[in-house]
Amino acid sequence: MERRSSSGLRGEDKAAALLIALGVDLSAEVLKHFNEDEIARLMLAVARTGKMGPEVKTQIITDAYHLSQAHNAILIGGLDYARKVLARALGEAQSEELIERISLQKNSSFEFLRKADPQQVATSLRDEHPQTIAVVLSNLDSKQAAQILATLDPGLRAEVAARIASMERISPQVIAQLEYGLERKLAGILDQEDLAASGGINALVRMLNQVDRGTEKSILDHLSEADPQLAEELRARLFTFDDIIKLDDRSLQRVLRDVNKQDLALALKGTTDEVRNAIFRNMSARAAEMIKEEMEVAGPVRMKAVYEAQRRIVDVIRALEAAEEIVVMRGGQDEFV
Repeated sequence: MERRSSSGLRGEDKAAALLIALGVDLSAEVLKHFNEDEIARLMLAVARTGKMGPEVKTQIITDAYHLSQAHNAILIGGLDYARKVLARALGEAQSEELIERISLQKNSSFEFLRKADPQQVATSLRDEHPQTIAVVLSNLDSKQAAQILATLDPGLRAEVAARIASMERISPQVIAQLEYGLERKLAGILDQEDLAASGGINALVRMLNQVDRGTEKSILDHLSEADPQLAEELRARLFTFDDIIKLDDRSLQRVLRDVNKQDLALALKGTTDEVRNAIFRNMSARAAEMIKEEMEVAGPVRMKAVYEAQRRIVDVIRALEAAEEIVVMRGGQDEFV
């Protein structure tokens, strides 16, 4: 497995590497500050991130800390003040590098295209409007943009070149919308065959095991569109509340002994009849009746509360599995006899 170096990472890939370096608990807290679309994109980046050695993780965290210092210095007193503070703290060369990185962040659009093969990008963009192609090329490295431009058909190439020459300032919001639309459209075309095979998928599974059920569902829904194969592999590795039906009766009965009964009543309000029947079948008639009564008394509840209750029950299942008190069958595993 190829090990990554921090110097070769950019944009979402570097953010993904930072999430991995921070560990599961801190990463789960960080993800709470992003919206669902941003989380989905970060999770794709996590999945395609290879293994990192301890020295790379340390460097990534150090870089993030220094960049945060630079941002704070700029907020306090502008670029000149930041230069002076950082030069004293980090030295002239490193401080200038940080300032340059911050100054260039506004030009980091279309990051997902920067590592792609120019011929592949050109093929992918061929059916786009010339103005769209012009905007994309204007936001890429000039060398890469030139290579892409050279591979376009002569007529299209000329029109795109003319639009680049006459292009005025475009609002960041427009660029962001265009970038998001293109990334979703091209996700299955550009080179992503190695996403599911990279070491990052294990980190992604660990992170998804820590986020709330609603966020997990949203991420899997997004990935189902962008990369169905990756989404399937994730579902096979993750254990969700509805997977309770995959437990054998003995394991399910063991789980029910440790589960909070109020959580169970709440969790069952947001699941299928198949799951409810499996659970009630493994309880005494009196216990099942009490849970049903509690479900009725609770009345309408927010789905967030249901998801949280389901997550707590899944945590119980994972703890029992870790203690080898129950067996959880996952995708691709052999069955027991």
